[in-house]
Amino acid sequence: MRVRILGQYIPASLAVLAIIEALLCFFALYAAVCIRFQVGVSGLPELVEEFGPLWPRGIAFSVIVVTCLLAFGLYNSRQRTQLSGVVARLLLALVVSSCVFAALFYMFPSRHLFRGVAALAIMLAVCGVLTSRVVFARVADEEIFKRRVLTYGAGYAAAAITRLRRSADRHAFTLVGFVQPPGEERAVPSDRVLEYSGDLCAMCERLGVTEVVVAMDDRRCGFPIPELLDCRLAGVDVTELLTFLERETGKVHIDVLNPSWMIFGQGFKRDPLRLFSSRALDLCASLGVLVVALPAMMLTFIAIKIEDGWRAPALYRQARVGLGGRVFKVLKFRSMRQDAELNGAQWAQHADPRVTRVGAIIRKLRIDELPQVFNVLSGNMSFVGPRPERPEFVAQLAEKIPYYVQRHCVKPGITGWAQLCYPYGSSETDALEKLQYDLYYIKNNNLLFDLAILIQTAEVVLFGKGAR
Repeated sequence: MRVRILGQYIPASLAVLAIIEALLCFFALYAAVCIRFQVGVSGLPELVEEFGPLWPRGIAFSVIVVTCLLAFGLYNSRQRTQLSGVVARLLLALVVSSCVFAALFYMFPSRHLFRGVAALAIMLAVCGVLTSRVVFARVADEEIFKRRVLTYGAGYAAAAITRLRRSADRHAFTLVGFVQPPGEERAVPSDRVLEYSGDLCAMCERLGVTEVVVAMDDRRCGFPIPELLDCRLAGVDVTELLTFLERETGKVHIDVLNPSWMIFGQGFKRDPLRLFSSRALDLCASLGVLVVALPAMMLTFIAIKIEDGWRAPALYRQARVGLGGRVFKVLKFRSMRQDAELNGAQWAQHADPRVTRVGAIIRKLRIDELPQVFNVLSGNMSFVGPRPERPEFVAQLAEKIPYYVQRHCVKPGITGWAQLCYPYGSSETDALEKLQYDLYYIKNNNLLFDLAILIQTAEVVLFGKGAR
C-alpha cells in the first residue's frame, strides 16, 4: 500500500515509520526535560510556567530530526545501503539535527532549554529511532502494509507488472494473479493465470483482493464494465495499469503509455500560481546556495587555474536545450581537458580519461554544477527539473525515444527527480530510463514536491550517488 505525500507515492510502512519517529522525537524532548530537571510528569506545569510551553519546541525538534532523516535518504524506499551504511546515515543525520536544533535556539534565545536538555533529547532520539528501525526491519514486509492486487489482463500490457524486478517496486503490493480476458493472447507465466468463472467481484472477495488493475491489451473487445463497477461499489479499488505502475515505481512507463492518459489524466499543471511559486523557490534557493557555496566556488576557480595555468578558462559554457526546445548556454566549472571534444560531442564515461585531477574531485562533490545558479537567476533554468541535454543528443534521442521532446515543456533543473532515482546516464538506454522519471516529475510537480527533492538532494551531494 502506498500513500501520496509531497507529490510522490511512498509505501504506507515508511509513512507510518516517519510518524512514529516524529512522535518519538517529540516525547524525547519532554523526557529530556524531566530527566534534566528531575521532575515527573506532574511537575511539568511548573516548568512550563518558568520556561514557557514545551510543545512548540517538541514539534520543532521532531520536524528537524525527520527532515534530516529524509535528507539522508532514510525514508527512501529505494535505499539499498547495507545496515552499517544505514546506521552511519542515521547517526550523521542526528548530528546535523542537533546542530540545527542548537542554531534554532541560538536565534530564539527566549525558547532555549539549556544544552543539557538538547543533549539528552538527541541521545533519547538516537535510542528511539534505532529501536524503531530494528522493529521496522522485522515488520516492514508484513502483509498488513501491502495491497492484494489482481490484474485483469494477461497479455503484453499485463506482463509489464511481471517485469518489475526491484524489490522497492514490489514493496507495497502482493500480486494475487492474472485473469485472462476472452480472446487475449497470454504473455504472462501460465501458472500465474487464475481460473475465472465470470464473477470478478466474488473472486476478489474470495481471494481477499483490495485492488484490481485493468491491463487489457485491447479494451474495445469485451471490456468488463459491469464486473468492474460491482468491484468498485464493493469497496475494491479499480486502477488502470499505467497509473498503477506510476504509483508503484515513481516513473511513467513509456512501453505502455498512450497519449490519452496524458491528455485526460490528472497532473501536468502549469497555472500562474505554480509558475510563481517555482520562480520564487528558484530565486530563494539560488541566492541561498550562492551565499553558502561562494567560498567553495572561489577555491575551485583557483584550483583549476593552478592545475591548467592562469590563462586556461575555469568556467565552461556549453549549449543545452531548455524550455520549449530553446538552446541556451549552461555554466559549469571546467572538469575536462580543453581538447576534450575535438572529435565532437561524446557521452561522459566511467573513469573518463578526459577528466582532470581537479575535475574528478569537483564532479564527485557536484561542485562543477554550482555555476548553474547563475542560469537559474537569469531564468534559463529552474533549481528543480529535468537535466538539460545537449542539442546533438536531443536530436538523436528524439528520433529513437517516444515522448522525449515532452520533457522540454518545463524548465530544466540543476537537480531533479530522475537524479534522485537513477544514477548518472550516459547512453540511450539511460536516457530512456531517466525520461520516465522526468515525465513523472512533470506530471506531479508542485512546490512541496520541489522542496522534497531539494531536501533529498542532500543525500546525492553528501554520498556521491550517481556522480561521474
